[in-house]
Amino acid sequence: MITVNEKFRDKSVCIMGLGYVGLTLATVMADVGFDVTGVEIRDDVLEKLNKGEPHFFEPSLPDHLRRLIRAGKIKFFNKVPASCNSTVYIITVGTPLGPDGKSRLDVIENVAIEVAKHLKDGDMVILRSTVKLKVTRKVVMPLLEKAGVRFDLAFCPERTIEGHALIELRQLPQIVGGINSESAVRAAQLFQFVTPSVVRVSDVETAEMIKLIDNAHRDVFLAYGNEVARMCDAAGISAAEVISRGKLGYPRTNVAWPGPVGGPCLEKDPHILAEGLRELGIESEITLAARRVNERQPSEVIGKLAELTRKIQGFSRNPVISLLGIAFKGRPATDDLRGTMARPIFIELQKHFSTAHFRGYDPMVSRDEILKFGLDPQNDLSDAFSDASIVLILNNHPQFAGMPIEKLAEKMAKPAVVYDFWNNFISEDLYLPAGVKYVGLGSIWKSGLLDK
Repeated sequence: MITVNEKFRDKSVCIMGLGYVGLTLATVMADVGFDVTGVEIRDDVLEKLNKGEPHFFEPSLPDHLRRLIRAGKIKFFNKVPASCNSTVYIITVGTPLGPDGKSRLDVIENVAIEVAKHLKDGDMVILRSTVKLKVTRKVVMPLLEKAGVRFDLAFCPERTIEGHALIELRQLPQIVGGINSESAVRAAQLFQFVTPSVVRVSDVETAEMIKLIDNAHRDVFLAYGNEVARMCDAAGISAAEVISRGKLGYPRTNVAWPGPVGGPCLEKDPHILAEGLRELGIESEITLAARRVNERQPSEVIGKLAELTRKIQGFSRNPVISLLGIAFKGRPATDDLRGTMARPIFIELQKHFSTAHFRGYDPMVSRDEILKFGLDPQNDLSDAFSDASIVLILNNHPQFAGMPIEKLAEKMAKPAVVYDFWNNFISEDLYLPAGVKYVGLGSIWKSGLLDK
């Protein structure tokens, strides 16, 4: 492993914002020899970090963090300390959408203003937060220029997935776009200590676009799988069979497996991309159409599920409904609730089943977080299935694919439905108790419980 030596001019870095992106980057950079100053304004997060306790789940992160704190390679503050001697400032704050559906720039602006107060002549600023096109050049750069000193500026997007971040930071190519060639070369030199592959692009706008296109492309790819599920529902056939059999031994077809699509990136980055392009007079039609497919899935599915249960004779008027998988994804495992599709699904369930008692279970999410979500937290799968009239599998955690569903279904109220957004099982192969029906996403009509 190539490590930073004492003579490297940018050995000291300051990372602004210690959410998922900032903290994992800070840890890896400290691991390879950088002296890292981490700035985080949330007092509760800062308190945990100073004890070596991350505020989210990431494999092996606590061990790395505690070791680096003991070694003095990483220190945490609620503002840039007066003693900070960093020559590089990396901005990693979140960029959520506002109530109007547009990307919020106030957090980026506030951090840029704060960094400008501490800029010394010759320092470098790297923007890593996901932003719409031209924010680096037209928003961040003018704010930094108010410092009245010469500085380098680059956009170097984050590209990792939760659950693999510490590994991927050391392996994935790092995109580097500079405001000028000197900035690009300098940022590339910095990241060469982190990953063996650095990809320099023409300018900051190209780097901004790469980040947005990466996530929008994934959203489009996954949306088509969900569109196939809608088609198959309408046709009365199984989406799982169409997709799995269609690609079997046939390399030119690779339709995505259908399922809820959300999370802290995919729920917003297509909108951020579309917003920036709209300002240039371009409407990103395919991108937005795909996002709409993914966003309307909860209302469509839960509406059909409600119709199904109304047709089941004897179905409870006050059902117990259990939601399995509250985090936004299950592979790789995470406890992150940002952008989770469990939220809009839960909202739709409340509309259609207003007298229901709602439970929640997730092997990664704490009972307190599930309670704050508005669900009655369950200790395990057995508790979640017990006396439930509906069980919904919302994310793709391996525990759900491997659970003994036939045995668990015996604990359910009768009649009952297991609705699986991830098609973990083949309904024809299951021997469920009388009165319990398994339905996968994209096969509700094939279940025989609804008339076409």
